[in-house]
Amino acid sequence: MSAPVARFSRGQTTTLVVACAATAMLMLDIAVVNTALPTIARELDAGLTALKWVVDGYTLALATVVLTAGAWADRVGRRFVFQLGTLVFTLASTACALAPTMLSLNGARVIQGLGAALLFATSLALLADAFPGAVERSKSLAVYGATIGASFAAGPLLGGLLTDLIGWRAIFLANVPIGVALWVGTRKVRESRSAAPRRGDWAGQAAVMVGLAALTFGLIEAGSSGWTDRLTVGSLAVSAVALGLFVAIEKRVADPMMPVAMFANRGFAGAQIATFAISASLFAVFVYFTLYLQGVLGLSAIEAGLVPMPGTVMMLVAAGVTDKLLGRVAPWVLIAAGLLAVTAGMAWLTVGGTNSSPWDVVGGFLLAAIGAGVFNPVVSGVVLAESDHDDAGLATGINDTFRQAGIAIGVAGLGVFFPVRSVLQGGSPQAYVDGLHAALWCSAAIALAGAAVVAWLMRDARATTADLGVDSDEEREILAPEYTLTVEAE
Repeated sequence: MSAPVARFSRGQTTTLVVACAATAMLMLDIAVVNTALPTIARELDAGLTALKWVVDGYTLALATVVLTAGAWADRVGRRFVFQLGTLVFTLASTACALAPTMLSLNGARVIQGLGAALLFATSLALLADAFPGAVERSKSLAVYGATIGASFAAGPLLGGLLTDLIGWRAIFLANVPIGVALWVGTRKVRESRSAAPRRGDWAGQAAVMVGLAALTFGLIEAGSSGWTDRLTVGSLAVSAVALGLFVAIEKRVADPMMPVAMFANRGFAGAQIATFAISASLFAVFVYFTLYLQGVLGLSAIEAGLVPMPGTVMMLVAAGVTDKLLGRVAPWVLIAAGLLAVTAGMAWLTVGGTNSSPWDVVGGFLLAAIGAGVFNPVVSGVVLAESDHDDAGLATGINDTFRQAGIAIGVAGLGVFFPVRSVLQGGSPQAYVDGLHAALWCSAAIALAGAAVVAWLMRDARATTADLGVDSDEEREILAPEYTLTVEAE
């Protein structure tokens, strides 16, 4: 059978290129930073606590603001908010590259996360407006999804190359020309707004920001000062009150940023828990494993970027194979299998010691990445299938919130297992390895618990093309990863 042809107008092609380029920039920014962390720590004389905030400052800002940003964009204009996000992200990237201290770097990372939230919240909305038909929209989303996968695959190695050949500041400066090109390209994208936009949930926004920030701060503080420290206890108490208040607000406000009623759907709720589980395990512990590869095994940034490459490539392969299994295998089985593979991969990685070869841990990365490749497309299908059509954008935003919050909380929580004195600052390699093993076993337990929740809540969850209302042979064919892009005059 010949590959289906996606006949896009010039306006549609411009919108697709802009959305994909922005997403690639955001995904790369997450992946390349991990590889550069040891070099950043050495140059700016940073401890492990400060390094945690390089990741968590970005992910927390993104997780807590993305839903409100989407609602705001529906009112004032999605292209306008996208352009604003491009400007904020580009300027913040410049500030990151010029940062003289860890404090200024982490502050710039928070602002960068805010800009990322504006871009994440509007990129899919711009695609939805430019591609109103089911067939053409699915084809555009196939390109969009492939961009995300390719960015994650290339990120670690690209980060290593930039860090070793130019310097860690280059990973942030690389965003500047992309940002300028996006700004120019977005001027040719059509503006769009919602006919019935949601009102802002500012009380809920404030509560969730305080709650997640206090929780993350408390967990990071516990790693350095202990669980009984007054600042730790106070932060966790503030978090509990704020998050409880957030739930109460969401039950009462007219237009909640995260409608509690959506979680009455067991499939939808299970998908969010599963997303949080894989983020708080695999993607959170990867930060500490990168430090292990460079700080304990002595690999260069490029060599450390090469270690996960087989796994990231297999993640793409697994995602393509899994897409063809939807409709033949129950979604909960595929999601649970993915989480079990992550569990096994985390356990495998504990073979790494102070004198290990990088080859000893490649298999663990490979197995965990295959699990993630199976997991991601199925969960995305469930999130869309188990939400109303009008709530599709909100549903994907909620899922991204759980994903980013999982990474932030996972990085903070797993950090309690590591010694206060970083191995990059002369700390004991054996003490770091002992902490890493504890963090890996905890990650395995989180992924295993996620699989159990999936088996409990998601047995009736849908994620097939039929469930999504795709009936024709032509519409089914567009879900294949092969496609040809043809541009027609507008």
